Amino acid sequence: MEILLIGGLWLDGTAWDEVTPALEALGHRPRPVTLPGQGDGRSSATLDDQVAAVLAAVDATVEKPMLVAHSAACTLGWLAADARPERVAKLALIGGFPHEDGQPYADIFDIRDGAIPFPGWGPFEGADSADLDEELRRRIAAGAVPVPEQVARGVVRLTDRRRYDVPVLVVCPEFTPEQAREWITAGEAPELSRAKHVEFVDIDSGHWPMFTKPAELARLLDGAASRD
Repeated sequence: MEILLIGGLWLDGTAWDEVTPALEALGHRPRPVTLPGQGDGRSSATLDDQVAAVLAAVDATVEKPMLVAHSAACTLGWLAADARPERVAKLALIGGFPHEDGQPYADIFDIRDGAIPFPGWGPFEGADSADLDEELRRRIAAGAVPVPEQVARGVVRLTDRRRYDVPVLVVCPEFTPEQAREWITAGEAPELSRAKHVEFVDIDSGHWPMFTKPAELARLLDGAASRD
């Protein structure tokens, strides 16, 4: 299966370097998506630019792909499902939930010089980063790409209710499937509460399983692709 991999804030395509060969060994055709402003040097990139890059990757596939989106990019994956509901086979969401129409994409951290730099590990202490050793923390921080302000503050626009027909896999790293279900039931992820086909899988990791559990993550994605 063709699998498109979309990194969250501060990540470029190299975040998937250990997941990609594991998926290839399982018979898939994975492709990390280079997001404008996160790996191509475009500091002026916008959220629309990132959506367009994901849609171009979807349109370039031969068959309906599975989209894999991490953290804040779960909203980016959902925007792609909204724009191409007939072209997305499944959407896997790792460690995040899609925002609703009218919300800012990722207006969470401080803006400096027109971008959100990686804020260090302080905001991620606890379950998010408990499985990261010092070497891996240094490597991730060193490779972190400041996210352009116009990406972070871009407004989510959803228009096609057929997005709710796209099957969704919620991959639960620093939280459990039970917690995810509770949050969705409580209305904390309204878009997923309306989705018609949602399944949950657990992975024993922090917020960045592509770095700490790449083989296990690949197996989970393989299982989801096989169930499609």
